[in-house]
Order: sequence, then structure tokens, then C-alpha cells
Amino acid sequence: MTVKTITYYPKLIDIKEAVTTLKDVVTVTPLTQNINYSRKFEANVLLKREDLQQVRSYKIRGAYNKISSLTVTELKNGIVCASAGNHAQGVAFACHKLKIHGTIFMPTPTPKQKLEQVEMFGGEYVTVKLIGDTFDDAQKEASLECESLGKTFVHPFNDPKIIEGQGTVGLEILEKANESIDYVFIPVGGGGLASGLSTVFKTLSPNTKIIGVEPQGAPSMKTAFEQNRNVYLPKIEKFVDGAAVQQVGNLTFEICKQNLDQMVTVPEGKVCQTILDLYNKDAIVVEPAGALTISALDYFADEIKGKNVVCVVSGSNNDITRTAEIKERAMLYNGLKHYFIIRFPQRAGALKEFVADILGPHDDITHFEYSKKHNRENGPAIVGVELKNSSDLPPLIERMKTRNFYGDYLNDKPDLFQYLI
Repeated sequence: MTVKTITYYPKLIDIKEAVTTLKDVVTVTPLTQNINYSRKFEANVLLKREDLQQVRSYKIRGAYNKISSLTVTELKNGIVCASAGNHAQGVAFACHKLKIHGTIFMPTPTPKQKLEQVEMFGGEYVTVKLIGDTFDDAQKEASLECESLGKTFVHPFNDPKIIEGQGTVGLEILEKANESIDYVFIPVGGGGLASGLSTVFKTLSPNTKIIGVEPQGAPSMKTAFEQNRNVYLPKIEKFVDGAAVQQVGNLTFEICKQNLDQMVTVPEGKVCQTILDLYNKDAIVVEPAGALTISALDYFADEIKGKNVVCVVSGSNNDITRTAEIKERAMLYNGLKHYFIIRFPQRAGALKEFVADILGPHDDITHFEYSKKHNRENGPAIVGVELKNSSDLPPLIERMKTRNFYGDYLNDKPDLFQYLI
């Protein structure tokens, strides 16, 4: 097999230089023990709180480091970037501080909260354009503007200066740690943070096991590892918007392939449960990408017992309007929310019979959409049922079938489920 030569590899001296560049811009965020997760896993679980940055994510590190490295001519011509939100905020902050104009392309589904934050940080120095459905759509448009107007493209991850800026997170972890780190879990979207941070650990803490974590619906880096090439995923789940890209960078792929010990994916529903747990138990607000690394700990429960473990909490730019969806996804993942097509007999008392005799004592109807249709004997309805325990599902279905109410189960039919619910 031919070994591909890496055209760029981050150097520790350049990451340390980035620390100097960022010293008046970036908050040195805490590395704190989380008591709940430490007890749960019988380990010393430390959270690197990048959600506490002024722009509420680590992305300011790479964005400011890159923009600060541009020439006077490049700065005068202006810059362009594409982002699902957090990189955009870092770029907007840098543009305002350095008094240069930037055009920021963002996917149309970007949460309103992130859009408003970009406009707030950038002020009159930033123009926002909403383009396409994904980061990759926005990136294509941004590249076209750079080519036509001679502006500089500030890539969110596939750039040496971006990688070096993100690598400063790794230096802070090792400076603040009072003990050697056995495991570090890094969220992976395009791979900029993973490339920079893993370089620091490979150089200064080579015995640390480095785990990259992606959302299950957007496994770009994991797929690239498995196929040993940087692949493009034609379709991804966009829910974990801060880590959902269709293709990682060519630089970051090569660096991560060399540095990371393992890539794992986490279901979006599990991420949602972690978001709720952090809020309810620790009063920590995180966005979906910020919950990725903690969500992966269950898969390593036996390995990390008695170990020193760091999870990078990458950001907290979450829109409160997503709370209902987050709760719904968490309940679906935990087997507590189920949707059915129920065929109610068209007779008096059928609904009462369903509620009194078929639902369990702790079951609750949370969704009901009824239509008589054309069948004069049976009328279908879409019914959402919330359970107290996931084990209550099989007996519920059995009671439905015994009394001839059962039509179909929708949770395991994603295409139909998304269309109906």
C-alpha cells in the first residue's frame, strides 16, 4: 500500500505562537471535574468548558488566529467564510475587532439564535447571507464569491492557521491538569479542533488515548477512516449542526488519521439526553455538538474506570426553540415515546375503551390526529404515547392487537414517521 505524504502537519511552536496571538481575545476556559459523571463512571471526568468563551465556542481561536495572519492587502479586500454558526461568530468577532469587512454564508436551517449572535458580534463589519440546506452548500457559494471578488476565504477547519488556533485548547488542558490524562474525547465536525488538539497531545502527552466523536447521522471522519480516503457523504442528518459536515478537510483527515486512536459515533437521541442531563443536573447549557464527547463515555465505561478523562465541551449556542425537539428525540431514543396508527372501530365508546383498557396505568397520550377517511367500519388515527418505562411497550402492543385496535408502528419507519409526525 502506498503511504501518502502529509503536506502539512501542525508544529507545537506554531500552536504556542497562536497562544500569543489570542491572549487578549480568547478566554482561558476552565478544566473542571464533573461530579455526576465521575461518580457514574468511577473515573475522574474533567470537562474543558469551551462553552464559556465569549462567543460560546472554541471557534474564535482558529478564526482570529487565521484572520490576524492575513496581509494588509488581504484584509483590505475583505474576507469570506461559510459556517453553520459557531465559526461564523468567531469570524464576526474578529472582523469587528480588527475593523475589516466580512461576508458570512450560512445554511438556511441555521438556528435563529446563532444567526442573531453573528449579527451582534459583527455589527456593521459583517454581511450575512443564508444559502442552501447544509454547510457544504454555503461553502460552495462562499468560494464563488472569493473567486469573483478576490476576497480571502477563511475556512472553518481545513487551514493551517485555523488548526493551530484550535490547538491552543490542548495546551490549556495540559497546563491546567493536575494529573496525567489517560483519555481525551474530542468532538469532530470538519476536524480542525481534533487536528490541533491531537497534535499537542501526541507531542506532549503521547500516552493519552485520543478519541474523536461524531454524530451518527454525519459520520464523515469515521467513514473516511474506514475507507482510507476522504469521502463525501451525499446525505447527512443536520441536527448536530455544529458537527454535521458532508466531507472533512483533506488536511484534517490526514492529521486525524495519524493522531487519533479511534473514531466513534453517537446517536442524535443520545446527544439530546445528554443535553437534558447537563441542564437538569449541572445547570450547564450546551448545544448538540457540545454534548457529543460526554455522550460517548458510555461506550468506554469499562476502559475509563479509574482513569483521568477529559471531555471537550465545544459550545453552548443552543436555541431555546429547539427544546421541544431535543426532549422528543431523547424520549424516542430511550424508548419512552412511541407513535402508532390506531384503527378505532366506528362505534360509541371505542376511544374510551382504548384509554381505559388498552393504555397502561402510567401511559399518556401526547399526540392524537384522527381522520374518518372512507372506511365506514374503521377510522385510523395517529397516536403518540408516552411511557414511564420502555419495557411497557410490548404489552401495550399486545393489548392493541388483541382488541383489534393495532394498525402500524411508526417509530421504526423513519420516512413515514417524518412525513406524518
